Amino acid sequence: MAKAAGGGSRGRSDVFNVDRIRELIDLMEERGLVEVDLKRSDEQIRLVRGGQAAAPMAAAPAPPAAALPVAAESPAAPAPAAPAGDPPYIKVIRSPMVGTFYSKPNPTADDFVKVGSKVTPDTVVCIVEAMKVFNEIPAEVQGTIVEILASNEEAVDFDRPLFKVDTRG
Repeated sequence: MAKAAGGGSRGRSDVFNVDRIRELIDLMEERGLVEVDLKRSDEQIRLVRGGQAAAPMAAAPAPPAAALPVAAESPAAPAPAAPAGDPPYIKVIRSPMVGTFYSKPNPTADDFVKVGSKVTPDTVVCIVEAMKVFNEIPAEVQGTIVEILASNEEAVDFDRPLFKVDTRG
């Protein structure tokens, strides 16, 4: 793996170079690797291929656009979408990233929200851990939680529906 990171003095953002990412993807396929995680100074990139439990792709500080085809090639089943029959006042809170869903701030605490909880746009409804960073996810909508669509400690994909909120009042 150290050789895949590339040494030398090619420039600070070498790990996010499109050609470098393609080389890493080719190396992963050639060697049958499921995950590549590289870090140099404050730069880091993590590529994860298919598999049911594995996340399709995540990178820090931001995923480069060229790495997105890795996620598109993932054989994992699509995330369950909100049923088409939901009325227009039902809004879905979706995961803004790939990671692990946590319904509570720590293992001994109560859930952030439950069915029937009132939320405002600033209400933290869950945490999604990505690359060992715990990201608080706000509701970004006002209303009442009517359904929780993810389980505590479940792996979630980008745009995965997490909650349904009734915005009528």
